[in-house]
Amino acid sequence: MTHPDNFWWGTGASSTQCEGAAPESDWFREEQRGTYPRSGDGSGFATRYAEDFALYAAHGLTHHRMSVEWARIEPEQGRPDFAVVEHYREILQTARDAGISPWVCLHHFTLPGWFTEIGDGAFRDDHARSYYWARHVAFCGEQFGDLVFGWKPINEPFGYAALSYQLGVLPPRRRNFGQMIEAYRGILLAQRDAWRELRGAGTPVATIHNLSPLFSVDDSVPAEHNTRDIDELMWGVWMRADRDGVLALPGRGVEEVADLRECCDLVGFSYYSANAVGRDRSFSPYPSNARVGPLGYAPWSEGLGIVLRRLHDELPGRPLLICEHGVGTDDDEWRTDVLRESLAVVDEAIRDGVDVRGFFHWTGVDNYEWTFGYDVPFGLFTRDREPRPSAAMLAAHIRG
Repeated sequence: MTHPDNFWWGTGASSTQCEGAAPESDWFREEQRGTYPRSGDGSGFATRYAEDFALYAAHGLTHHRMSVEWARIEPEQGRPDFAVVEHYREILQTARDAGISPWVCLHHFTLPGWFTEIGDGAFRDDHARSYYWARHVAFCGEQFGDLVFGWKPINEPFGYAALSYQLGVLPPRRRNFGQMIEAYRGILLAQRDAWRELRGAGTPVATIHNLSPLFSVDDSVPAEHNTRDIDELMWGVWMRADRDGVLALPGRGVEEVADLRECCDLVGFSYYSANAVGRDRSFSPYPSNARVGPLGYAPWSEGLGIVLRRLHDELPGRPLLICEHGVGTDDDEWRTDVLRESLAVVDEAIRDGVDVRGFFHWTGVDNYEWTFGYDVPFGLFTRDREPRPSAAMLAAHIRG
Protein backbone atom coordinates (compact mmCIF):
# COMPACT_ATOMS: atom_id res chain seq x y z
CA MET A 1 0.00 0.00 0.00
CA THR A 2 1.19 3.53 -0.78
CA HIS A 3 0.63 5.75 2.23
CA PRO A 4 -0.12 9.48 2.06
CA ASP A 5 3.01 11.57 1.64
CA ASN A 6 2.36 13.26 4.98
CA PHE A 7 1.82 10.05 6.96
CA TRP A 8 3.86 10.20 10.18
CA TRP A 9 6.10 7.18 10.84
CA GLY A 10 7.82 7.39 14.18
CA THR A 11 9.04 5.98 17.47
CA GLY A 12 8.11 6.76 21.05
CA ALA A 13 10.05 6.89 24.32
CA SER A 14 9.84 8.49 27.76
CA SER A 15 12.48 10.31 29.76
CA THR A 16 12.61 7.93 32.72
CA GLN A 17 12.84 4.94 30.41
CA CYS A 18 15.50 6.29 28.07
CA GLU A 19 17.41 8.72 30.35
CA GLY A 20 16.88 7.07 33.73
CA ALA A 21 14.91 8.49 36.62
CA ALA A 22 15.45 12.15 37.48
CA PRO A 23 16.95 12.50 40.99
CA GLU A 24 14.14 14.79 42.17
CA SER A 25 11.32 12.64 40.77
CA ASP A 26 8.81 10.52 42.66
CA TRP A 27 10.03 7.45 40.73
CA PHE A 28 13.64 7.97 41.84
CA ARG A 29 12.53 8.14 45.46
CA GLU A 30 10.93 4.72 45.11
CA GLU A 31 14.02 3.34 43.37
CA GLN A 32 16.07 4.39 46.37
CA ARG A 33 13.66 2.56 48.66
CA GLY A 34 14.03 -0.61 46.62
CA THR A 35 10.47 -0.53 45.29
CA TYR A 36 11.57 -0.57 41.66
CA PRO A 37 14.63 -1.79 39.75
CA ARG A 38 17.30 0.87 39.29
CA SER A 39 16.88 2.69 35.98
CA GLY A 40 20.47 3.93 35.67
CA ASP A 41 20.84 5.92 32.47
CA GLY A 42 17.97 4.19 30.66
CA SER A 43 18.92 3.48 27.09
CA GLY A 44 21.69 6.07 27.23
CA PHE A 45 19.64 8.49 25.13
CA ALA A 46 20.85 11.54 27.04
CA THR A 47 24.31 11.16 25.48
CA ARG A 48 23.56 9.02 22.39
CA TYR A 49 20.57 10.89 21.00
CA ALA A 50 22.38 11.95 17.80
CA GLU A 51 23.21 8.31 17.07
CA ASP A 52 19.61 7.32 17.75
CA PHE A 53 18.17 9.97 15.46
CA ALA A 54 20.49 8.91 12.65
CA LEU A 55 19.32 5.29 13.08
CA TYR A 56 15.67 6.29 13.00
CA ALA A 57 16.06 8.51 9.97
CA ALA A 58 17.90 5.78 8.06
CA HIS A 59 14.93 3.48 8.61
CA GLY A 60 12.31 6.01 7.53
CA LEU A 61 11.15 6.72 11.10
CA THR A 62 11.17 10.48 10.74
CA HIS A 63 9.05 11.38 13.79
CA HIS A 64 10.01 10.79 17.41
CA ARG A 65 8.07 11.36 20.61
CA MET A 66 10.23 12.12 23.64
CA SER A 67 9.37 13.54 27.03
CA VAL A 68 11.03 16.52 28.64
CA GLU A 69 11.15 15.57 32.30
CA TRP A 70 9.52 18.08 34.63
CA ALA A 71 11.60 16.87 37.59
CA ARG A 72 14.76 17.71 35.62
CA ILE A 73 13.51 21.05 34.29
CA GLU A 74 12.16 22.23 37.67
CA PRO A 75 13.81 20.08 40.35
CA GLU A 76 12.88 22.65 43.01
CA GLN A 77 9.59 24.50 43.00
CA GLY A 78 9.93 27.76 41.08
CA ARG A 79 13.63 27.25 40.21
CA PRO A 80 14.09 26.05 36.62
CA ASP A 81 17.40 24.43 35.73
CA PHE A 82 18.34 26.26 32.55
CA ALA A 83 21.26 23.93 31.88
CA VAL A 84 18.71 21.13 31.51
CA VAL A 85 16.53 23.36 29.33
CA GLU A 86 19.49 24.01 27.07
CA HIS A 87 20.32 20.31 26.92
CA TYR A 88 16.77 19.47 25.83
CA ARG A 89 16.94 22.25 23.22
CA GLU A 90 20.14 20.72 21.91
CA ILE A 91 18.42 17.31 21.64
CA LEU A 92 15.46 18.83 19.78
CA GLN A 93 17.72 20.77 17.43
CA THR A 94 19.79 17.65 16.73
CA ALA A 95 16.59 15.81 15.87
CA ARG A 96 15.62 18.54 13.44
CA ASP A 97 19.08 18.51 11.87
CA ALA A 98 18.82 14.73 11.38
CA GLY A 99 15.49 15.04 9.60
CA ILE A 100 13.46 13.94 12.62
CA SER A 101 10.30 15.83 13.59
CA PRO A 102 10.13 15.83 17.40
CA TRP A 103 6.94 15.49 19.39
CA VAL A 104 7.15 16.37 23.07
CA CYS A 105 5.32 14.81 26.01
CA LEU A 106 5.20 16.76 29.28
CA HIS A 107 4.01 14.03 31.66
CA HIS A 108 4.80 10.35 31.20
CA PHE A 109 3.94 8.80 34.59
CA THR A 110 6.68 10.50 36.67
CA LEU A 111 6.52 13.84 38.50
CA PRO A 112 8.69 16.18 40.58
CA GLY A 113 8.57 15.11 44.20
CA TRP A 114 7.59 18.62 45.33
CA PHE A 115 4.55 18.65 43.03
CA THR A 116 3.20 15.44 44.54
CA GLU A 117 3.27 17.00 48.03
CA ILE A 118 1.01 19.96 47.29
CA GLY A 119 -2.52 19.82 48.73
CA ASP A 120 -4.24 16.52 47.99
CA GLY A 121 -1.31 15.44 45.82
CA ALA A 122 -0.42 16.08 42.19
CA PHE A 123 -3.31 16.19 39.75
CA ARG A 124 -5.89 15.41 42.42
CA ASP A 125 -5.40 18.95 43.70
CA ASP A 126 -7.16 21.62 41.60
CA HIS A 127 -4.75 24.37 42.62
CA ALA A 128 -1.65 22.29 41.93
CA ARG A 129 -2.99 21.40 38.51
CA SER A 130 -4.35 24.78 37.50
CA TYR A 131 -1.36 26.76 38.75
CA TYR A 132 1.86 24.70 38.86
CA TRP A 133 1.07 22.35 35.97
CA ALA A 134 -0.27 25.20 33.83
CA ARG A 135 2.85 27.24 34.62
CA HIS A 136 5.06 24.32 33.59
CA VAL A 137 3.19 23.87 30.31
CA ALA A 138 3.56 27.58 29.51
CA PHE A 139 7.26 27.46 30.34
CA CYS A 140 7.84 24.46 28.06
CA GLY A 141 5.87 26.08 25.26
CA GLU A 142 8.06 29.17 25.54
CA GLN A 143 11.37 27.29 25.82
CA PHE A 144 10.82 24.51 23.26
CA GLY A 145 7.95 25.57 21.02
CA ASP A 146 10.15 26.78 18.15
CA LEU A 147 11.76 23.32 17.86
CA VAL A 148 8.72 21.11 18.45
CA PHE A 149 6.78 19.57 15.55
CA GLY A 150 3.89 18.49 17.79
CA TRP A 151 2.84 18.02 21.40
CA LYS A 152 1.50 14.95 23.19
CA PRO A 153 1.18 16.56 26.62
CA ILE A 154 -0.03 13.67 28.78
CA ASN A 155 0.61 9.96 28.42
CA GLU A 156 -2.35 7.67 29.15
CA PRO A 157 -4.63 9.58 31.56
CA PHE A 158 -6.68 6.57 32.65
CA GLY A 159 -3.61 4.34 32.79
CA TYR A 160 -1.82 6.82 35.05
CA ALA A 161 -4.81 7.22 37.37
CA ALA A 162 -5.47 3.48 37.64
CA LEU A 163 -1.85 2.40 38.03
CA SER A 164 -1.10 5.12 40.60
CA TYR A 165 -4.26 5.17 42.71
CA GLN A 166 -6.08 1.88 42.20
CA LEU A 167 -3.55 -0.84 41.33
CA GLY A 168 -0.67 0.53 43.41
CA VAL A 169 1.96 0.14 40.67
CA LEU A 170 3.11 3.73 40.05
CA PRO A 171 3.82 6.41 42.67
CA PRO A 172 2.13 7.14 45.03
CA ARG A 173 1.17 3.43 44.97
CA ARG A 174 -2.33 3.79 46.41
CA ARG A 175 -5.30 1.44 46.28
CA ASN A 176 -8.18 3.83 46.64
CA PHE A 177 -10.95 3.97 44.03
CA GLY A 178 -12.13 7.42 45.10
CA GLN A 179 -8.64 8.86 44.76
CA MET A 180 -8.30 7.19 41.36
CA ILE A 181 -11.44 8.99 40.18
CA GLU A 182 -10.10 12.30 41.52
CA ALA A 183 -6.79 11.73 39.71
CA TYR A 184 -8.55 10.76 36.48
CA ARG A 185 -10.67 13.90 36.57
CA GLY A 186 -7.63 16.03 37.35
CA ILE A 187 -5.47 14.68 34.59
CA LEU A 188 -8.21 15.03 31.97
CA LEU A 189 -8.49 18.66 33.04
CA ALA A 190 -4.69 18.91 32.86
CA GLN A 191 -4.87 17.75 29.25
CA ARG A 192 -7.39 20.55 28.66
CA ASP A 193 -5.07 23.05 30.39
CA ALA A 194 -2.20 22.02 28.12
CA TRP A 195 -4.41 22.35 25.05
CA ARG A 196 -5.39 25.88 26.09
CA GLU A 197 -1.75 26.89 26.34
CA LEU A 198 -0.23 25.08 23.35
CA ARG A 199 -2.91 25.34 20.67
CA GLY A 200 -2.77 27.96 17.97
CA ALA A 201 1.01 27.96 17.53
CA GLY A 202 0.90 25.93 14.31
CA THR A 203 1.96 22.71 16.04
CA PRO A 204 -0.55 19.87 16.47
CA VAL A 205 -1.58 18.72 19.94
CA ALA A 206 -2.52 15.05 20.40
CA THR A 207 -3.81 12.90 23.24
CA ILE A 208 -2.39 9.50 24.21
CA HIS A 209 -5.23 7.40 25.62
CA ASN A 210 -4.45 3.79 26.54
CA LEU A 211 -7.12 1.71 24.81
CA SER A 212 -8.00 -1.97 24.74
CA PRO A 213 -11.03 -3.82 23.43
CA LEU A 214 -12.66 -5.46 26.45
CA PHE A 215 -14.54 -8.76 26.51
CA SER A 216 -16.23 -10.49 29.44
CA VAL A 217 -14.42 -13.69 30.35
CA ASP A 218 -17.76 -15.54 30.34
CA ASP A 219 -21.47 -14.76 30.05
CA SER A 220 -22.03 -14.44 33.79
CA VAL A 221 -23.79 -11.32 35.02
CA PRO A 222 -20.82 -10.20 37.22
CA ALA A 223 -18.30 -10.52 34.37
CA GLU A 224 -20.49 -8.65 31.89
CA HIS A 225 -21.29 -5.95 34.45
CA ASN A 226 -17.59 -5.46 35.26
CA THR A 227 -16.72 -5.29 31.58
CA ARG A 228 -19.24 -2.50 31.03
CA ASP A 229 -17.97 -0.59 34.07
CA ILE A 230 -14.32 -0.76 33.05
CA ASP A 231 -15.14 0.03 29.43
CA GLU A 232 -16.94 3.16 30.61
CA LEU A 233 -13.84 4.29 32.52
CA MET A 234 -11.31 3.40 29.81
CA TRP A 235 -13.36 4.61 26.84
CA GLY A 236 -16.63 6.27 27.74
CA VAL A 237 -15.50 8.99 30.13
CA TRP A 238 -12.97 10.70 27.90
CA MET A 239 -14.92 10.13 24.67
CA ARG A 240 -17.99 11.82 26.17
CA ALA A 241 -15.75 14.66 27.32
CA ASP A 242 -14.28 15.01 23.82
CA ARG A 243 -17.63 14.75 22.08
CA ASP A 244 -19.95 16.64 24.45
CA GLY A 245 -17.82 18.64 26.92
CA VAL A 246 -19.12 16.60 29.85
CA LEU A 247 -17.25 14.79 32.64
CA ALA A 248 -19.30 11.90 34.00
CA LEU A 249 -17.32 10.00 36.63
CA PRO A 250 -18.56 7.44 39.17
CA GLY A 251 -19.54 9.08 42.41
CA ARG A 252 -19.26 12.62 41.06
CA GLY A 253 -22.32 13.00 38.86
CA VAL A 254 -22.22 14.94 35.61
CA GLU A 255 -19.95 17.97 35.33
CA GLU A 256 -20.31 20.37 32.42
CA VAL A 257 -16.84 21.44 31.17
CA ALA A 258 -17.53 22.90 27.76
CA ASP A 259 -13.92 23.46 26.76
CA LEU A 260 -13.12 19.76 27.18
CA ARG A 261 -14.90 19.27 23.89
CA GLU A 262 -12.38 18.44 21.14
CA CYS A 263 -9.49 19.77 23.25
CA CYS A 264 -6.89 18.26 20.92
CA ASP A 265 -6.09 18.29 17.22
CA LEU A 266 -5.64 14.52 17.03
CA VAL A 267 -7.11 11.68 19.02
CA GLY A 268 -3.99 9.72 19.78
CA PHE A 269 -3.81 6.42 21.60
CA SER A 270 -1.62 3.52 22.63
CA TYR A 271 -2.64 -0.05 21.89
CA TYR A 272 -0.95 -3.29 22.95
CA SER A 273 -3.63 -5.91 23.53
CA ALA A 274 -7.25 -6.75 24.20
CA ASN A 275 -8.35 -7.99 27.62
CA ALA A 276 -10.90 -10.34 29.08
CA VAL A 277 -12.58 -9.06 32.26
CA GLY A 278 -13.47 -11.54 34.98
CA ARG A 279 -16.09 -11.80 37.72
CA ASP A 280 -13.59 -10.27 40.17
CA ARG A 281 -12.65 -7.41 37.77
CA SER A 282 -9.33 -9.07 36.98
CA PHE A 283 -7.87 -8.96 33.47
CA SER A 284 -6.75 -12.03 31.54
CA PRO A 285 -5.30 -12.40 28.05
CA TYR A 286 -7.63 -12.21 25.07
CA PRO A 287 -8.03 -14.22 22.89
CA SER A 288 -7.61 -16.99 25.45
CA ASN A 289 -5.61 -19.16 23.05
CA ALA A 290 -3.25 -16.40 21.94
CA ARG A 291 0.46 -16.36 22.73
CA VAL A 292 1.17 -14.41 25.92
CA GLY A 293 4.26 -12.25 26.28
CA PRO A 294 6.42 -11.64 29.37
CA LEU A 295 4.23 -8.73 30.50
CA GLY A 296 1.27 -11.07 30.83
CA TYR A 297 -0.85 -9.99 27.89
CA ALA A 298 -1.35 -11.32 24.38
CA PRO A 299 -0.39 -8.99 21.51
CA TRP A 300 -3.31 -9.15 19.06
CA SER A 301 -3.30 -7.18 15.84
CA GLU A 302 -7.02 -7.52 15.21
CA GLY A 303 -7.63 -5.53 18.37
CA LEU A 304 -5.88 -2.53 16.82
CA GLY A 305 -8.46 -2.60 14.04
CA ILE A 306 -11.27 -2.75 16.61
CA VAL A 307 -9.86 0.33 18.35
CA LEU A 308 -9.50 2.28 15.11
CA ARG A 309 -13.01 1.53 13.93
CA ARG A 310 -14.62 2.25 17.29
CA LEU A 311 -12.95 5.65 17.44
CA HIS A 312 -13.94 6.31 13.83
CA ASP A 313 -17.56 5.42 14.57
CA GLU A 314 -17.96 7.13 17.95
CA LEU A 315 -15.91 10.27 17.25
CA PRO A 316 -16.79 10.94 13.60
CA GLY A 317 -14.56 13.36 11.78
CA ARG A 318 -11.74 13.23 14.32
CA PRO A 319 -8.27 12.39 12.95
CA LEU A 320 -6.56 9.48 14.71
CA LEU A 321 -2.94 8.88 15.64
CA ILE A 322 -1.39 5.58 16.77
CA CYS A 323 1.03 6.89 19.41
CA GLU A 324 2.31 3.53 20.70
CA HIS A 325 2.22 -0.01 19.45
CA GLY A 326 4.83 -2.72 19.90
CA VAL A 327 5.67 -6.06 21.47
CA GLY A 328 7.85 -6.64 24.52
CA THR A 329 9.77 -9.84 23.83
CA ASP A 330 13.19 -11.40 23.25
CA ASP A 331 11.69 -13.12 20.19
CA ASP A 332 12.10 -10.61 17.39
CA GLU A 333 10.59 -13.00 14.87
CA TRP A 334 7.37 -12.84 16.86
CA ARG A 335 7.63 -9.04 17.10
CA THR A 336 8.08 -8.88 13.34
CA ASP A 337 5.06 -11.10 12.68
CA VAL A 338 2.80 -9.10 15.02
CA LEU A 339 4.02 -5.82 13.58
CA ARG A 340 3.45 -6.99 10.01
CA GLU A 341 -0.10 -8.08 10.88
CA SER A 342 -0.78 -4.79 12.66
CA LEU A 343 0.45 -2.72 9.72
CA ALA A 344 -1.89 -4.68 7.45
CA VAL A 345 -4.76 -3.85 9.82
CA VAL A 346 -3.86 -0.15 9.68
CA ASP A 347 -3.67 -0.23 5.89
CA GLU A 348 -7.09 -1.85 5.68
CA ALA A 349 -8.59 0.77 8.00
CA ILE A 350 -7.15 3.60 5.89
CA ARG A 351 -8.56 2.02 2.72
CA ASP A 352 -11.95 1.89 4.44
CA GLY A 353 -11.86 5.62 5.14
CA VAL A 354 -10.56 5.73 8.72
CA ASP A 355 -8.52 8.92 9.07
CA VAL A 356 -5.25 7.61 10.50
CA ARG A 357 -2.45 10.20 10.42
CA GLY A 358 0.50 8.25 11.76
CA PHE A 359 2.04 5.20 13.42
CA PHE A 360 4.61 5.42 16.23
CA HIS A 361 6.37 2.21 17.22
CA TRP A 362 7.12 1.60 20.88
CA THR A 363 10.05 1.81 21.09
CA GLY A 364 13.14 2.66 19.06
CA VAL A 365 16.06 1.55 21.27
CA ASP A 366 15.52 -0.97 24.08
CA ASN A 367 14.98 0.87 27.34
CA TYR A 368 13.96 0.57 30.99
CA GLU A 369 10.54 -1.06 31.24
CA TRP A 370 9.37 0.30 34.59
CA THR A 371 8.84 -2.45 37.18
CA PHE A 372 10.39 -5.02 34.81
CA GLY A 373 13.71 -3.19 34.61
CA TYR A 374 15.69 -4.22 31.52
CA ASP A 375 14.20 -7.70 31.19
CA VAL A 376 11.59 -6.93 28.52
CA PRO A 377 12.97 -5.44 25.28
CA PHE A 378 10.55 -3.47 23.09
CA GLY A 379 13.07 -1.95 20.69
CA LEU A 380 13.60 -2.14 16.98
CA PHE A 381 17.24 -1.64 18.01
CA THR A 382 19.20 -3.10 20.91
CA ARG A 383 20.82 -0.93 23.58
CA ASP A 384 24.02 -1.38 21.56
CA ARG A 385 22.16 0.25 18.63
CA GLU A 386 22.07 -2.94 16.59
CA PRO A 387 19.06 -3.08 14.23
CA ARG A 388 16.78 -6.07 14.61
CA PRO A 389 15.03 -7.73 11.64
CA SER A 390 11.80 -6.03 12.78
CA ALA A 391 13.44 -2.67 12.03
CA ALA A 392 14.27 -3.78 8.49
CA MET A 393 10.73 -5.05 7.94
CA LEU A 394 9.21 -1.78 9.15
CA ALA A 395 11.60 0.25 7.02
CA ALA A 396 10.62 -1.79 3.95
CA HIS A 397 6.93 -1.24 4.71
CA ILE A 398 7.48 2.50 5.02
CA ARG A 399 9.22 2.55 1.63
CA GLY A 400 6.13 0.85 0.21
